[in-house]
Amino acid sequence: MKGILGRKLGMTQVFTTEGVLIPVSVVEVTPNVVMQKKTKATDGYEAVQIGFDDISERRANKPQLGHASKANTAPKRYIREVRGNEFSNLEIGSEIKIDIFSAGDIVDVTGISKGHGFNGTIVRNNAKIGPKSHGSGHHRHIGSLATTGRNNGVIDKGTMMAGQHGGFTTTNQNLEVIKVDATNNYVLIKGNIPGPRRGLVTIKTTVKRVKNVPAKELISYSVEDVASNEEV
Repeated sequence: MKGILGRKLGMTQVFTTEGVLIPVSVVEVTPNVVMQKKTKATDGYEAVQIGFDDISERRANKPQLGHASKANTAPKRYIREVRGNEFSNLEIGSEIKIDIFSAGDIVDVTGISKGHGFNGTIVRNNAKIGPKSHGSGHHRHIGSLATTGRNNGVIDKGTMMAGQHGGFTTTNQNLEVIKVDATNNYVLIKGNIPGPRRGLVTIKTTVKRVKNVPAKELISYSVEDVASNEEV
C-alpha cells in the first residue's frame, strides 16, 4: 500500500477536453520523509513511518528532536504509519513525493471531519420530523427510545440520539486522482474529502478491487491563450 500526507486546500472544478466538468478537491502535498521502518522481525508487522510539515527545533521536545535526527531531517508536526511492504525499499531519511500516484489512480482519503458541535437527532442522523398538524407538540424531539421490542427498557447501543456531530476520523473511499503536479506539490482528487481547509489528510491506495482507471485528459490554459481571448 502506498500513502502520503498532505493538507486539504479546498475545492474547485476542472474540465476535460470533452467538455465534462469535474469537481475536485485540491490537496497540497509537500515531500514526506521516512522517519522509521517497522519490520516483522522487530515489530511484528511491516510499515513505514512518514513525517509531514516541518516545525522549528525550539518548538520540539527532546524525543522529537532525537527521532528526527535519526532520519537527518527537521522535527515534523505530523507522523503517521503506512502499512505494507510497498515502501520497503526506501531508506530512513528518504523523501516521498506526490508522484508516487498518477492520474487515474483510485485512492482512499482519511481525515478528521468538520466539527459541528452538539446537534439534535434531526440534524445529526437525518431523522424524520414529527407531525406538524392537529396540535402536535412533537416536531424535532427524539421520541421513544427503549421500546424496540422486549428489551426490558434498555436503550440499545447505536440508537440515533442527539450528540457530537462531526470531528471524527473518517475515510472517503474509491476516489479518482484527476491530476498530479509534482513541481507545484499538489494533487487534484475527484469529489469531496474529509476535513476543513488546511486540515491534515492521508492519501492511500484504495482497498477496493479496482486500483486505477483511464486518466482524464484535461483542458490546460496557457498565459498566451488567456491573453488572446482578452484581445478578442
